[in-house]
Amino acid sequence: MKDVHQHTAETIQRLEQESLQVSVKSWLDDTPVSSTRSRFFHHAGFLHLPNFVDTSTCYKMKECMQEIVNNEWDTQQMDSFGTSAKENTARGDYFLESAARVHFFAEPSALDDNKQLKAEFQENKIAALNKVGHGLHLRQGPFSEYAFSVKISELMSELGWNDPLLPQSMYIFKQAVVGGAVNSHQDSTFLFTEPRQSCCGLWLALDEATTENGCLWVRPKSHREAVRRQYARNSARESDPSAPQFLMKELYEHSISWDGGLPGIGSFDDLMQAGFIAVPCQPGDLLVFSGELDHLSLPNKSSAARHTFQLHLIEGKDTTWSASNWLQYENPSRPFPRLHAGLDQFRAYEDEN
Repeated sequence: MKDVHQHTAETIQRLEQESLQVSVKSWLDDTPVSSTRSRFFHHAGFLHLPNFVDTSTCYKMKECMQEIVNNEWDTQQMDSFGTSAKENTARGDYFLESAARVHFFAEPSALDDNKQLKAEFQENKIAALNKVGHGLHLRQGPFSEYAFSVKISELMSELGWNDPLLPQSMYIFKQAVVGGAVNSHQDSTFLFTEPRQSCCGLWLALDEATTENGCLWVRPKSHREAVRRQYARNSARESDPSAPQFLMKELYEHSISWDGGLPGIGSFDDLMQAGFIAVPCQPGDLLVFSGELDHLSLPNKSSAARHTFQLHLIEGKDTTWSASNWLQYENPSRPFPRLHAGLDQFRAYEDEN
């Protein structure tokens, strides 16, 4: 087996050289890009920024999440979260209503047959969670302070977003031992914009992310491929309450055999042969990637959790949020917050969160 870390280093070195030698255009609007970071991002589809925030910021986010779980999670009202085809289409109202709120989603393996927390998690609830979402950026505290920081705003401007909007945030736990795989996917499948795709993911490591505890794997240059699937609300639900809440629409025929799953049996060799590289991160590192980039993470088989805080942005200029996307605010007149407008813009809505 080829060394995973050597494979990543060699691939990134090659991509860096290519990005400086070829003409690079933005995948957003096909305009030329100039800065070294922007050239690499638009050429490779991702950008790893070490030490983007300091470790004290990571600590504040983790501490805040512990308080949120302790004070707000009613374990009688929850759902589990997985990424299989069956789990994707079976999501219910609790998921839908999380768009502008803070809802809690457990690891499927942490629940018993009655969908209640297993005994071993009763005294340590946070260890049962898969994620918390999707409106953490809409409340005061370290999550919104980071999301609407000048540093994030300037980064998105450098990478080519004119008027970035922030529809979604989530805290992912990737728990020790029980943290499951996240199958291969493109984020634009779930955050679809028209007439062109404009989603960008910002993946902030709060813990060390390694190949043992489920770091992200990305497939460089796959962002130039079209979005293969669209996760959409099922219009048949209006006339048939028994119909699935959501559909996963195949948009065209393609040769990506692992789409929605894992290459081969999900071994390191299988992933590398399919074109993926591992991207280990230290606490405070930021991984930025296009919504069309193919990415995944393997199960956490270690004794160390891998917490991350993730933002998903879209372009507000000349693009429209799909009306069939799962994430829609209950108040249809409420706009997605504008990244460049800072914190004050959404305080009028705090009572909704």
